[in-house]
Amino acid sequence: MTFASGWASGINAYATVLVLGLLGRFVDVGGVPEGLQRTDVLIVMGVLALVEFVADKVPVVDSLWDVPSTAIRPIVGAVIGALIAGAEGDLLTISLAAVGGVTALVSHLTKAGIRLAVNTSPEPVSNVGASVAGDIGVVSVAALAATFPVAAAIVAAILLGVMLWIAWALLSRIRRGWRWLRAKLTRDEAAPA
Repeated sequence: MTFASGWASGINAYATVLVLGLLGRFVDVGGVPEGLQRTDVLIVMGVLALVEFVADKVPVVDSLWDVPSTAIRPIVGAVIGALIAGAEGDLLTISLAAVGGVTALVSHLTKAGIRLAVNTSPEPVSNVGASVAGDIGVVSVAALAATFPVAAAIVAAILLGVMLWIAWALLSRIRRGWRWLRAKLTRDEAAPA
């Protein structure tokens, strides 16, 4: 459950917490930490998941959104892992927090890289398609993690492997995406107000 929810957190941390919390609270799925099921947490995660859903569909905005998410997503993955372990500060808690955080970081970095490559394409369809694929993956893997954790971990490992392969295959386009984004930000900062 920790590995799968870590993968999902790396793609969309807010939707992952929301899906897990809703399943724990309303479907009575065991293993979902109580802290994720609180009303205030569900409301905040719902609002943030909606904001990310919209931001993720807009080229450039999605890559800018990924900048703060580089810190947020791994932290959420680590917190979920710690909560699943019971957050008692023992070796199990630290280990599961590390699994969740590192998995979230790796899935986030591959997603952000792939999206940079996609953003350099001249048409918006690939950007929206990549975003929708990520949304479907997050909801599916998070729901599977809450109900069938071993199957979810296998699916998450396969998806992570595919993402890493795609990122490797698109490495030159990712580099071009970084240059494109830097030029866009530099040009916007240099423009008179």
